[in-house]
Amino acid sequence: MNAPSVDNLRCFLAAATSLNFRTAAKTVHLSPAAFGQRIAQLEAQLEAPLFARSTRSISLTPAGVALVPQARAAVAASEACLRVVKGELEALPMELVVGTRHELGMSWIVPALDTLKARFTRQKLNLYFGSGEDLLVRLRTREIDLAVTSTRLADPRLDAVVLHPERYVFVAARSLLAREPFSRRAHAARHTLIDAAPDLPLYRYWRDAPGSAEALTFADHWYLGTIEAIAWAVREGRGVAVLPEYLVARSLARKQLVELLPSVRANEDHFRLVFRADDARRALFEAIADTLRALPLR
Repeated sequence: MNAPSVDNLRCFLAAATSLNFRTAAKTVHLSPAAFGQRIAQLEAQLEAPLFARSTRSISLTPAGVALVPQARAAVAASEACLRVVKGELEALPMELVVGTRHELGMSWIVPALDTLKARFTRQKLNLYFGSGEDLLVRLRTREIDLAVTSTRLADPRLDAVVLHPERYVFVAARSLLAREPFSRRAHAARHTLIDAAPDLPLYRYWRDAPGSAEALTFADHWYLGTIEAIAWAVREGRGVAVLPEYLVARSLARKQLVELLPSVRANEDHFRLVFRADDARRALFEAIADTLRALPLR
């Protein structure tokens, strides 16, 4: 069933108010015949009589009484649509869901919320935390509106604006190196490489970089799924890993972590603000990206 037309609902409300079709027809500037057709169309569409008619008067049926408040709300909403487009009415707040991975969200996106709220007063930003591929799936299905991620895009349905470069470093805990040195490539055979998954999405930033020569051979591999878990395991001395520089910068400065084989500079990626390519709100998303770009990674 299609939704009733707003014009037919206006006619219904005019008749419900005056309980006189001729008077109501004048109110909406229609002839009595045209007005009667509008009411008949509405009743046929709703499959219910809205007025009880007699030779002397009309009255609302129970269905007509129930329709009155809903019809008023529908007509008011239609009129508000026209007024907001013409600038006569302030737009309602727009809710946006921004997806990101947990560690980046907590260290950078959450602290940025006050800045974003101050600039985008008509938008309410909600957060969703997930993994890279999960975020892209939810963008495709419109469960989220935006995603901040460095996950590489291969889907033409998605578009992105670059936010910040993401640099990576190959690190280990100083406490681990005190027990088992890692100053030469051959030392990798005594260490466990920690990564997110068997395809080594983090380690490949170092492995594929200029100067790395060839992949290292490790004693073991440990897959922990998320960067936050990997960073915890490295700080605990459970193994070595390639991690985002912003996430371990303080630990490196405090010498809790040590960069391994620093002559090789790992490849960089970029954090991007990703959205659907067909989303008409691109200008708003680019403005949000400009604001985020001005805030340093933390």
